[in-house]
Amino acid sequence: MKKSLLALALGSVLGLSACQPATQSNSQESESQVTEVKSESQDQQFSAFSAQFIEDLWKQYPEASSWAGYGKYDDIITIPNDATRKSNREFVDTQLTKLRAFDVNTLTNANKIDYRLIENSLLQSIWEDEKFKSYQWDPSQYNVAYGFANILNSRFKSQDEKYQLVLNRLQYVPDYYAAARANINTPTLEFTQLAISQNQGAFSVLTDDLLEQFSQTSLTEEQKSLFVTRFNAAKEAINGYISFLTDLEKELAANGNARSFRIGEALYEEKFAFDIQSGYTAKQMYEKALEDKARVTSEMVKITDKLWSTYFPEEKRPENDGAAIAKLIKHLSVKHVKRDEFVDEIKKQIPSLEKFVIEKDLISLDPEKPLVVRETPEYMRGFAGASISAPGPYDKKENTYYNVTPLDGMSDEQAESYLREYNHWILQILNIHEAIPGHYTQLVYSNESPSLIKSIFGNGAMIEGWAVYTERMMLEEGYGDFEPEMWLMYYKWNLRVICNTLLDYGIQVNGISKEEGLDLLMNGAFQEQAEAEGKWRRATLSQVQLTSYYSGYREIYDFREAQKQQLGDKFDLKAFHEKFLSFGSAPVKYVKELMQ
Repeated sequence: MKKSLLALALGSVLGLSACQPATQSNSQESESQVTEVKSESQDQQFSAFSAQFIEDLWKQYPEASSWAGYGKYDDIITIPNDATRKSNREFVDTQLTKLRAFDVNTLTNANKIDYRLIENSLLQSIWEDEKFKSYQWDPSQYNVAYGFANILNSRFKSQDEKYQLVLNRLQYVPDYYAAARANINTPTLEFTQLAISQNQGAFSVLTDDLLEQFSQTSLTEEQKSLFVTRFNAAKEAINGYISFLTDLEKELAANGNARSFRIGEALYEEKFAFDIQSGYTAKQMYEKALEDKARVTSEMVKITDKLWSTYFPEEKRPENDGAAIAKLIKHLSVKHVKRDEFVDEIKKQIPSLEKFVIEKDLISLDPEKPLVVRETPEYMRGFAGASISAPGPYDKKENTYYNVTPLDGMSDEQAESYLREYNHWILQILNIHEAIPGHYTQLVYSNESPSLIKSIFGNGAMIEGWAVYTERMMLEEGYGDFEPEMWLMYYKWNLRVICNTLLDYGIQVNGISKEEGLDLLMNGAFQEQAEAEGKWRRATLSQVQLTSYYSGYREIYDFREAQKQQLGDKFDLKAFHEKFLSFGSAPVKYVKELMQ
């Protein structure tokens, strides 16, 4: 059963008041009551502020409201020009002033967390605009396809409603891309190339078939004519942006004057603090990852010693532990699905994960919230091979999409390398991570949080950390029948999570070369070359995000173990999971505060 966070916090306060000694004087009692009234009044005022803040936020950032499923501003595209940035800054300054009128120390724990999440978001907005300035050097952040796809994929809008929204939205596209071109200043070559491919993918959403479909709606002839005009203008604007970027790419490659994708230690630490909110610095997390890399490798050595005679009865084990592990993994990894069955195999595995979770009573699943496995849309490709697109808190009955990129664009050699990486065992771990009980399950719970703030300002480290945590938890509970091969592959996968942090920090702060990065992944984490190459590319297209997996996982797992030790026989795994997830996607350090 779920209660509101405010009710839980107030219940705690009232409980403490009831335990005061009977000898307390009347004046002290009266003073205590006044303090409680003031505190309750502050919380009521803060709750009202939070609700109004969200409404104002959606007006200021309509694209974000569309992502959350709010619905009122789906047909608006904000033009990313100087006037908008000035307006955004005025909004942020106003909201910060309102926020800081509250004394955070007088709020309940739940509202304290909401306060910190709002504050972090506003301060990060200032930092992004004034210091990080990615709007100048990351052309890939300009892409209209997501908003149009969100409208057209809706299960609950009629065709006429969808096309009316698309018609309205199309009017902004030319000005949007004109502003995008004006913003670009010394971009990175990597982001320029990504922007080209993803904007080319926009035509998988804005297809010529839309013209035919629109002509069959019940909208007026005048609207149909306007649709054709706006649609053609939008296509011209997108193609113009692609041509602009293509010329820019050639210039950057020829002159070698592209901005480096490495952001350096100072910016990295600042971005880590905003994005992760873990209580650790980036450097401290990097050092923890180094320690865990050694520990996990040691576990892999033990399993390799156990399995060696089974798979190589006539061959002496190499003296070098890394060589022995690598040889065993390479031998096992040939067991994988065929390349043309990759997406279908993922679809087949989802029901078995659901069955295991239900039979083991690990967490409640909601059968009314569909999970749809699909091929990754073209406008999303080029960053990750698998991902989840989840509905926001306002449209939580919409589908959650498990995006899987097919292997069509790979050569036979590349596909074989990729499939060895996602072999028989690791493909199952991937599905635990992305689907059940990983991302899909957590994001369904997040949408049910009584605090919209905690759902809207989702913490990436908590979200990714939960998915990584479930991988180990499922194996601990018997998924895979404690097969040593499954545990070996799990540790290989977990080593990848750890090395994500080492790679990201190594690239952005320590300036390691591509050769050094690939060596870390292939020889230090036993990854296939195709996977390592893909991860290197991804690390050049993001900063800090790759650390979120390990940092979130480490904090969640350590917290669970502390709870088990504290509660002993009273510890209930399912109860822990459901309570942990009931607080939305708040940073782990704040969830721990609420649960303790």
